[in-house]
Parts: sequence; structure tokens; C-alpha cells
Amino acid sequence: MVSIRDVAREAGVAISTVSKVLNHYPNVREETKEKVNAAIAELGFVPNTIAAALSSKKTGRIALVLDVNRHAQTVDEIPMQYIIGAINRAKEKGMDIITVFFTMIAEMSVDEMVRYFQSQSIEGLIICGLSKDDVMLRRLVDGGKFKCVLIDAPGVGENTSSIHVDNERAQYEVAKKFLEGKPYKKILYLSGKKNGYVSEERLIGVNRLAQELGLSVLVRTGNFSELEARKLTMQYAAGKDAIICASDLMAIGAMKALIDMDIYRPVCGFDGVSLMGYAGKQMHTVRQDFQKIAASAVEELSRLMEGGSGQDIVVPHKLIRIKYLDVIS
Repeated sequence: MVSIRDVAREAGVAISTVSKVLNHYPNVREETKEKVNAAIAELGFVPNTIAAALSSKKTGRIALVLDVNRHAQTVDEIPMQYIIGAINRAKEKGMDIITVFFTMIAEMSVDEMVRYFQSQSIEGLIICGLSKDDVMLRRLVDGGKFKCVLIDAPGVGENTSSIHVDNERAQYEVAKKFLEGKPYKKILYLSGKKNGYVSEERLIGVNRLAQELGLSVLVRTGNFSELEARKLTMQYAAGKDAIICASDLMAIGAMKALIDMDIYRPVCGFDGVSLMGYAGKQMHTVRQDFQKIAASAVEELSRLMEGGSGQDIVVPHKLIRIKYLDVIS
């Protein structure tokens, strides 16, 4: 049986260096990582933790992989809602679940991610927040080694399902309701991530409404950040009639900036987070049931792990006006 000592000898490094590479320690030179990983592949080495996981009789262990918004200045409740929904449903189904953040695997290659998840006996992944920039994670999904459910990202295949609201339709509908019967023609639209699937879909919805109503729309990227939204509102809001935001956090940032500027512009959000109720004004937004979406993702992942094929699942959304009394009642 191949040992870690054999790998160290093949790579020409110390055993401790092999251990650091296997455990993804920082500050290991890329050249060293490549030599160690090449030796692992050449010798067919399987670390003890992976071997134990693969021989374990325990099945059904899954990972909830989250992209926590590092641009946010306030605590974003959406990831927490996902975690609660996924954990509760996994518990009901007798499945073990762990939470992994994008930052924990951001520097890994596909092979390193495979070993990382296998070392923890992971059979399936629920991935929230995948964007076009997450190339390695997308390759992991497409590689088919794990059953996957993508929340708010496309990618249906034999081993992969997608679950989401109709973001284009929802953005179109909430913006239309927000502008209905109003004389607003010059709109500031604060989009999300530059290469985000959700952001692109919501922008399509706004552009469709702009064509329909003859609106002039200035689009700026706010990165789902209340701080960025505040800066952009300070810069552009004075010359606009209204502000539409691709998230509630950005809507809060915009509203607080308007208060500081001592001007009024109506603001529209998206997501339906409870924090919106503390912004000081009633705001149109789209409510998504994030706990239910995560629970549905667990159900779908369980179905895939039992041999089902991937599918595209569209969950309902609701147009609301959220206010303070909504969040304290």
C-alpha cells in the first residue's frame, strides 16, 4: 500500500510538506504543490482520511457551499436562511450536512476540491451563488464526481439540478408594479455582480420593462453591497427619478444615502429580507423563501443521490411592500 512516505520520496520533499499540501496549508509554493500532486497521481496514493471515508458505511453526507457576500457592511441574512433551511431538512431526512464557504476552496484546483470533499465523505453538493468567475467550481460540477444542486445558477445534467426563482420575470414584475402609474422615466438601476447569473437575468427583466415603458435606465454595478449602493446613489441619484436595486441590501444603502443627501427618490429592492423593514420607508421588493428553497435543494439532492436525473426547478416568488411592522409582528 502506498504511504505518505512514498509520496514524499517520489516528489523529493519532506513528509511534513506532503501533509501541508494534503491539508491545504497556505504559503506552500505552487511548484511544490504541483510536484506533490503529481506524485500522488503517479502512485495512486489515497490519504487515510479519504480511505476511511470511502470505506465508511455512512452515506448521505452532503455539503452546503455558500458564497458569503464579502462586500456587505451589515450581516446578510440570506446565507443564514439557506443554512437553517438546509440543516432542518437534512435532519428530517437523516442526512449529515456540513457548511463550506467559497473562500475555503477558492485557491484549490479541481483535483484538490475533489480530495477535500472526499476526505469528509461528501456525496453531494448544494452550491449557492455560483458565478461565471468561479471557473474551478464549475469544472468540479461538470466533472460529475458529485451529485450537485445549484441554487440561482444554470447547469442541468445527469448529475446536476438547478433550483431558482424566475429572476427575469420577478425583476420585471416588481419594477413594473413599482413604476405603475408614476411619471418616473429616468431610472438608476443598481445591478449585482458583473458576471453573476442572477444579476444578468434581473438586468434583462429591467431592460425589457424599459423598452416597454420608454424608460431611460442608467445601469451601475453595486456588487450586492449596501456600501457600493450608497456611493453610487450619492453619485447618480440627483439626476434620476427613481432607483431600482437588484437586492434589498443595495436598496437599504440607496435609501440611507438619499436620507443623508436630504432628497427623496423612491427605491425598489429584491429578495424580501427582514432588514428592509428597518430602512425607514415601505419599499417594493420580491420575497423569496430562502429556507424553503434550501430545503427543496436538499430534497432534490437526495433524489439525485438515489439515481434520479437532473432537472430545472423554478420556485415561486411574491411581490410585496415590506415595512417595519412586518418584521416585528
